[in-house]
Amino acid sequence: MKKVLIANRGEIAVRVIRACHDLGLSTVAVYSEADRESLHVLHADEAVCIGSALAANSYLKIPHILAACEITGADAVHPGYGFLSENAKFASICKRSNLTFIGPSPEAIALLGDKAKAKEIAKKSKCPVIPGSNGIVKDLEEAMREADKIGYPVFIKATAGGGGKGIRIAMDREEFVRMFTQARMEAEKSFGNPDLYLEKMIVNPRHIEVQILADQYGHCIHLGERDCTIQRRRQKLIEESPSPLLSASMRKKMGEAAIRIAKAASYHTVGTVEFLLDEKGQFYFMEVNTRIQVEHTVTEELTGIDLVREQIRMADGQKLTIKQEDVTFNGHIIQFRVNAEDPHNNFTPSPGKLEYFIPSSGPHVRIDSACYPGYTIPPHYDSMIAKLIVRGHDRKEAILRAKRALKEFHVGGVRTTIPFHQFMLENERFLSGEYPITFVDTLIKEGCNFKDE
Repeated sequence: MKKVLIANRGEIAVRVIRACHDLGLSTVAVYSEADRESLHVLHADEAVCIGSALAANSYLKIPHILAACEITGADAVHPGYGFLSENAKFASICKRSNLTFIGPSPEAIALLGDKAKAKEIAKKSKCPVIPGSNGIVKDLEEAMREADKIGYPVFIKATAGGGGKGIRIAMDREEFVRMFTQARMEAEKSFGNPDLYLEKMIVNPRHIEVQILADQYGHCIHLGERDCTIQRRRQKLIEESPSPLLSASMRKKMGEAAIRIAKAASYHTVGTVEFLLDEKGQFYFMEVNTRIQVEHTVTEELTGIDLVREQIRMADGQKLTIKQEDVTFNGHIIQFRVNAEDPHNNFTPSPGKLEYFIPSSGPHVRIDSACYPGYTIPPHYDSMIAKLIVRGHDRKEAILRAKRALKEFHVGGVRTTIPFHQFMLENERFLSGEYPITFVDTLIKEGCNFKDE
C-alpha cells in the first residue's frame, strides 16, 4: 500500500488523510462540485472531482471513484463512514480491481449487514438477543402472527437498515398494519430492499456499543464500550466512555460477547458491536457496524490507540500488535456532535456560510472538524460542523471541562447544537447518568426550550 484514495468527505476524510500521512502514505481526495473548497481537498496530496453536488452523482458513484483511482494510481481505498462504507458490492469491486479495501471483506459486510443473519450469528455465539421473528417475515399476514407471539410493543425493522431508517414501532395490533406498510416502503426507498423482521421492543433501554479490533490472523480484542444513549430520533448527539451505568464485570461480558461475534463472522479490521441494555441490567445484541464510527474518537482518547492507523495497518496485512491485557482505560471521555442544526426549531438543518469559526482549545480538549472561517456548509450532506471531545479524571471533571469548552466554541452564520449540549450539562437527569434512549425525544415532545448561546 502506497497511495490511499479516501472515498468520503468532511471530518472523517480529514481524519483518514492525517492517519495516512502519519504512516508515510500518499493520499487522494475525491470531491463533489459542492465540496471544491473543502478542507479534505486542501489536505490531500491529490484531489479529483467525481461529480455534482448530489451524493448519488458523486460519493455514491462507484465508476467515478474507480476512475479516480486509475487516474491517480491509488492502490487502496478508505471508505470512511456512511456513503459506500458498508456496501459489499463496492468492497468486492475494489478487490477485483486489485485495490486494497480498508475495511472488512465483502463477505463479512454482506453477512453482518443483514440484520437477521447477524442476529443468528449472535445466537450461535451465545450472546443474548432480543426476542423476535425467525428471520425475515414474508408478508403482512405472517408478520402479524409473529407480532402476536412476540407481544407488543414491537419493532418493525428493515433487514438492510441503518441510520434509524426503515424502523417503526407498533404499540398494538391495530397500529401494526400501518407501521408495517410504512417501514416496507421506507426500506425499499432507502436501501432498495423491502425485507423486514420483527423484534420485541425493550422498554427504556440504554444504547451501549463495544469497539473491536481484529486482524486477518485471528487476533481480536475489544477496547471497551461507548454509551450512545443521548440520541434524537435515533441519531446520536452525545457519546461517552465509560458508561455511567456499566460495571467492570458487565463491561467484560459485553467485550467478550463482541469478540465471539466477530470471530464467528470471520471479521477483521475495526468494527463496532452494538447492544441494548435493559432496566434490569441485561444486555442484548443489536447489530454490527462494519466500519469506523463517528464516535471512534472517544475510544482513541480513552485508550490512547489510534484506531484509523490500526485499521490501515491491518488492511495492509500487518498483524495486530496490541494484546487484550495491553488495553488500559484512562479517565472519562465525552464527545459532543456540533451540528449545523437549530435545536430551538426541532433541530432543523441550518446550512450556510460560517462567518466565523472559533473552536475550543486548551488542555484535555480535542476538535475533529473539516470547517474553517468562511467555509460554506452545503445542504446536500450531513450537517456536522465538528466533534468536540473532552477528557476528565472522572465524569464530573469531564462535564466541567465540557462546560468550559462549549462556552469557548463560537460559530457565526448558522445555528448549531451548542445550546442543546449546554442545556444537557445543566440537566439533573443527564448529570445523574440515569436516562433511557427516549430521553431527548421526550424532552422535545414536552416542548423543552433549549437555552440559547
